[in-house]
Amino acid sequence: MRILQDILYKVNILEIRGDTLRDVRSLTLDSRKVQAGDCFIAIKGTLSDGHAFIQAAVDKGAHVIVCEVMPAEQKPGVTYVQVRDSAAAAGQMAHHFYGEPSAHLTLVGVTGTNGKTTVATLLYKLFSGLGYRCGLLSTVQNEIGGKVVPATHTTPDPIELNALLADMVAAGCSHAFMEVSSHAIHQQRIAGLVFAGGIFTNITHDHLDYHKTFDEYIRVKKSYFDNLPSTAFALSNLDDKRGTVMLQNTPARKAYYSLRTLAEVKGKILENELTGLVMSIDDIEVHFRLIGEFNAYNLLAVYGAAVALGEDKSSVLQVLSTLTGAEGRFEYIVSPVDRIMGIVDYAHTPDALLNVLGTIEKLRKSGEQIITVVGAGGDRDKSKRPIMAEVACEHSDRVILTSDNPRSEDPMDIIKDMEMGLGSAARRKYLVVPDRIEAIKTAITLAGKKDIILVAGKGHEKYQEIKGVKHPFDDKAVLRDLFALLEK
Repeated sequence: MRILQDILYKVNILEIRGDTLRDVRSLTLDSRKVQAGDCFIAIKGTLSDGHAFIQAAVDKGAHVIVCEVMPAEQKPGVTYVQVRDSAAAAGQMAHHFYGEPSAHLTLVGVTGTNGKTTVATLLYKLFSGLGYRCGLLSTVQNEIGGKVVPATHTTPDPIELNALLADMVAAGCSHAFMEVSSHAIHQQRIAGLVFAGGIFTNITHDHLDYHKTFDEYIRVKKSYFDNLPSTAFALSNLDDKRGTVMLQNTPARKAYYSLRTLAEVKGKILENELTGLVMSIDDIEVHFRLIGEFNAYNLLAVYGAAVALGEDKSSVLQVLSTLTGAEGRFEYIVSPVDRIMGIVDYAHTPDALLNVLGTIEKLRKSGEQIITVVGAGGDRDKSKRPIMAEVACEHSDRVILTSDNPRSEDPMDIIKDMEMGLGSAARRKYLVVPDRIEAIKTAITLAGKKDIILVAGKGHEKYQEIKGVKHPFDDKAVLRDLFALLEK
């Protein structure tokens, strides 16, 4: 319970009609969830406009309405607050309603196209290993001091987000690490939060169905760093061609990490094997359990962030050397007899797929085939579909095009879009098997001893979304079950 006047602090208000010295039971963006005494915030979303549901919210007992456009009819006894931007207001109000939880945590955000989940998860594991009680907000799952809270979005809405951060404070957490998606930045879901630091991993073509242009996608990501406070650190990948652009206007303390050139955090890969990475970081040689160049960058980002937060370098590297990555990121299963390696990875962008396949190419031994099972998500950026297929065929011996999460689209239409990127040489390499289980089974049938099967695109997900329904589906479990059948 909070007084409305207090939770409107720092909100850009145009007009207020009604009493501001009234209690607010809770905040909501969903008129269906309104209860008596609530504040309903009407946001203009991508699919619907909350302003259309103001009357429904009032009828259910909302006694405060926050909106950008005052409704023509106002009910006596209800307070109406007109704001310039209701999405930004929702973030600010949620922050104050829940007692400014981010100000009581060392909150670090991770943004970029690829690597967000791994970097946030490794930071959570690292600081937990260093003795801190921590919180995690990620695509795979949210955690509060070791307790798992299921994740529904990369970044939750501002009310849920601040509620989770408040739960972390109540649980005694000192640190929190979160993925910050471009959608969340653009939709003001992180408005009002106080960050102790921000990390940029990389940027490649993704979410152009939402942002429309790559320049707009870059601008949105950059705005996160532009808005960091001067008390925070900003850490960026110097080897990404937009790495310096991201930090151009940030008031935060700047630092860069790199494998290729001089930087505040400098790393070098000494060995890259299926048993892990051996790296030199700031002239200290360390063996890590993670695999591949892309994970070398993730490790540098985590190390750099920990040092920026004042942690001892040798303690950080000692704990980091013991850690595994996030679920569904380069996880592998080996069949017992034929030693076929099945790798499950979330790679769902051309660049992520290239990183994973490039790593596998470097690690495979002579004569070992790479067989890739890959699809593309429905109702998402169509421009990446032909590139995904092209990357898969260029860096694999055999490719099976299949269904990912088709959502409302026909899986065969998605596969046809993918085929547009393939020339005549590539067409001899691939098969089309729309059913994902059958596709994985086909890959196993094609594999010989010690061959490598990559099942890409879904990673940690435990479902396949078809026509609005989420059906149980787990790439790792399917691989394990089919390997078991193979060995009988």
